[in-house]
Amino acid sequence: MTELTPVLSATWDAEQSWKLSTYTDRGGYGALKKALGMEPADLIAAVKDSGLRGRGGAGFPTGMKWGFLPPDDGLPRYLVVNADESEPGTCKDIPTMLSAPHLLVEGVAITSFAIGSNHAFIYLRGEVVHVYRRLMQAVREAYEAGHLGTNIHGSGYDLDVTVHAGAGAYICGEETALLDSLEGRRGQPRLKPPFPAVEGLYARPTVVNNVESIASVPSIVDKGVEWFTSMGTERSKGMGLFSLSGHVTNPGQYEAPLGITLRELLEMAGGMRNGRPLKFWTPGGSSTPLFTDEHLDTPLDYESVGAAGSMLGTRALQLFDDTTCVVRAVTRWTEFYKHESCGKCTPCREGTFWLAQVLERIEDGHGTDADIQQLLDTCESILGRAFCALGDGATSCITSSVKYFREEYEQHIVQGACPFDHSASALFDYDSAPAPEEAHA
Repeated sequence: MTELTPVLSATWDAEQSWKLSTYTDRGGYGALKKALGMEPADLIAAVKDSGLRGRGGAGFPTGMKWGFLPPDDGLPRYLVVNADESEPGTCKDIPTMLSAPHLLVEGVAITSFAIGSNHAFIYLRGEVVHVYRRLMQAVREAYEAGHLGTNIHGSGYDLDVTVHAGAGAYICGEETALLDSLEGRRGQPRLKPPFPAVEGLYARPTVVNNVESIASVPSIVDKGVEWFTSMGTERSKGMGLFSLSGHVTNPGQYEAPLGITLRELLEMAGGMRNGRPLKFWTPGGSSTPLFTDEHLDTPLDYESVGAAGSMLGTRALQLFDDTTCVVRAVTRWTEFYKHESCGKCTPCREGTFWLAQVLERIEDGHGTDADIQQLLDTCESILGRAFCALGDGATSCITSSVKYFREEYEQHIVQGACPFDHSASALFDYDSAPAPEEAHA
């Protein structure tokens, strides 16, 4: 049985865990002081050797990404932290910033020193005002304690940190759309190349990393590369937050080494609610292909999940039992992607619209035999042809659900109605909408 490894979440249960005093009492900012005494190149090498891979979904090696920056030319370069967490089911960065904001701030300071940046930005989703205030307080405390600002701890290194609240667009989770939004423009993905490492924020070299990626840096510096590589698998090193939600007895954040299985996590979480069987689940959020109960023992690392036909993504494990209509669930996700498409490219803008139309027709019981194939054909027209990954992600749940549950789609068409009681799958008391004649009685 794999054990949980609380590192990022080690202080979450402390009283006022977000306070600077709580963080420093447990060794906080010790890694920053250690890093300031090292050569920046050695810090980058340490992160490369640790095998830390981007925790935002793509899994790209973090140290390698830092190393893509061109040689210092004496002009500004930037670190941008992508805190625009907004995909359905993804909920690991928000609790990290809410419970341990100083962990992120320390990671920002270390990373900025390593890449030679004197100004870092944390781009936060604007709706989470309480998290925005918590981050602002942490940055203010860090300035007052000398962890940010001018001549940090007498090292001669200066760093300013700006916390920026976005306007709430899912597309701004895409790194180049985030940069456009940060510059005051409409959030839409840029054509690449040039990549952000060459021309990013304000056309200057920029590193864009996820919250969890940056928050993992202090522990690597503090405890060493060997400690970090002792966890995880051969190619997926370290620990990570696994977010369990849906029809699970004890939903929440479970921090464990990469390579743990859903069967193990489910046992820790008390199993499925009321002992009902698992029907399907997402290994990395709604933009990743679905898994079923046959994948319970698939190691949750980048390679194993990929070999099984999905993506580890953000480790947003949404679990659904046998009361759930897969067509209804996929329709709701597709409506989200249709709404959040920025409209820049035709495959995504038009494709997600028609996917939602066809799915709603099937789910309402008005579908035809040709609609299932139409869904697959439309997905094929989007996949690999959209300007960014939003279009590709929108097709994942559809094609995988048809692969595993085609008979359920056919059942909607044959019966002319959804065969499921929607109230049975709800996690709360569910009152169906009254019939029109009842509503006007």
